[in-house]
Amino acid sequence: MLRSQDLVFTLYGDYIRHRGGEAWTGSLIELLGLLGMSEQAVRSALSRMSRRGWLKGKRVGNKSFYSLTPRSIKLLEEGAQRIFQPRTDEWDGKWCLLTYSIPEEKRHLRNKLRERLTWLGYAPLNHATWISPRILQHELEDLLDSLKIRDHVEIFCAEHLGFSSNREIVARCWNLEGLNRTYADFIAKYEPLLNEHKTRLAEENSLEPSECFVQRFMLVHEYRSFPYVDPNLPAELLPNGWLGDKAIQLFREYHELLTAGANAFVDDVFARAPSPGGQLSGQSICSH
Repeated sequence: MLRSQDLVFTLYGDYIRHRGGEAWTGSLIELLGLLGMSEQAVRSALSRMSRRGWLKGKRVGNKSFYSLTPRSIKLLEEGAQRIFQPRTDEWDGKWCLLTYSIPEEKRHLRNKLRERLTWLGYAPLNHATWISPRILQHELEDLLDSLKIRDHVEIFCAEHLGFSSNREIVARCWNLEGLNRTYADFIAKYEPLLNEHKTRLAEENSLEPSECFVQRFMLVHEYRSFPYVDPNLPAELLPNGWLGDKAIQLFREYHELLTAGANAFVDDVFARAPSPGGQLSGQSICSH
């Protein structure tokens, strides 16, 4: 089941972020309505996200507008980098180990640390030692400082001397088999759709801009979960039959195919919207 807040995040991340980061409620209702959200559901989601600090609402006359907050911009920019610019550097054979000893009265910080380490691509080697083939010194320092737990954490750069193989370590720490099955489902769903739309375009049977918007939206919305669970491991550590590369190639090709029509549709919706100054906004077409 699609969560309303996730749909709003996708809309802001893939479209509104590139159009000033602010949108009229009427435009949001029109766009999200194509994805099955009722007007009441949209208004409730916007109000809820505003209370939680993800969006900032304002009124101009009898019109409401919602813009991104610094907190949501940071989250969306991190997600966009993971989706469109994943790391591809070669592995130097070194492992980064992070160990922690966080008191029980601070276990909420322990949970936050684990959550953020997972986002950075780390996995537990045991209950208090996390491992990654990436030496993310800057990212780790920012994380530890934000949680104020430097005194409870140690970081090591290590070389594995035995006795499992590196791929066996990876298989034990990360659930790549389950992730590969999810990639297979994504490919099975979207590869036929991509081929169908490529055939239609080759036969000069154009795609409606609204169709491009809905299809690209759902493509991004479903794919955006992968960077949160895929540790983006170096190629040397991935299992045979890994489908992550095929999935991202499919995503990029289909995304590019739909982009012009999807952006034209969104720009038309924005052009018909009032601006905070009371004029039609007249947004220009964005390429992303």
